[in-house]
Amino acid sequence: MITYHYTEIEKQKIFYREAGNPKKPTLVLLHGFPSSSFYFRNLMPLLENDFHLLAPDYPGFGQSAKPNHKEFKYSFEHLTDIVEALIEQLLIKRYYLYVFDYGAPIGFRLALRQPESVLGIISQNGNIYQEGLGAKWQERAKYWHNPTQAQRQAFQSAFAPDTIKNQYLNGERPGSVAPDGYSLDIFYSQNANYAEVQSDLIFDYQNNVALYPTFQKYLRQEEPKLLALWGKNDPSFVYPGAEAFKRDLPKAEIHLLDAGHFALESQYQIIADYIKNWH
Repeated sequence: MITYHYTEIEKQKIFYREAGNPKKPTLVLLHGFPSSSFYFRNLMPLLENDFHLLAPDYPGFGQSAKPNHKEFKYSFEHLTDIVEALIEQLLIKRYYLYVFDYGAPIGFRLALRQPESVLGIISQNGNIYQEGLGAKWQERAKYWHNPTQAQRQAFQSAFAPDTIKNQYLNGERPGSVAPDGYSLDIFYSQNANYAEVQSDLIFDYQNNVALYPTFQKYLRQEEPKLLALWGKNDPSFVYPGAEAFKRDLPKAEIHLLDAGHFALESQYQIIADYIKNWH
């Protein structure tokens, strides 16, 4: 049974989903862009007998608060602060991480801060390698090096309704993805503050790329247990990013799935089985 909660962190309302027995190992589920913890709605019931599950919405996403970007710093470092505070508030000492998309730079920052707390990492299209960056990131790199207001506005196409829908459907078999996920994401994108919030995060993503060597060093030094489950048809984070884990972590378990970026939408049963066998 999934339960739904709100708490307060840094005077902001933070929403999270929870399931499973708290006496079981905790698995922290970290969503991506432009989604929310709703992304894990199908996976959580399949894992609740094996884990204590925690899936938060970051500030600016889902049901969590969406403070004005002039009053709240939207950076991946700050989102990590929020997730870390939630984990501490719930008195969780050790945990597994499921990192997807934006969840990867947040989850790997947590691992850098608290390597002794991380039992293992599941990366589902959660990239930390240059070779995992699809073609669109070349244009974003140009923007990072020469930011202009016009370019900032141009990248707002990343959360236009048709773009969101296509992110869900690209690389998937026709009829295999329900409209629920992208419809909800489109609904959330209509918030008046949304464009500025997400634009701040698109610009800040350059700091995640700069940290890739540090994340990779963490893998070599700490040798965490790692499972990579990758929608191989993802044009955003391409599958060589999954295969690259083997370079720093030869014991990593890697599976390429016939799916796109939001692989859980069509592959949640297969992903759940892989996680159960791995953990």
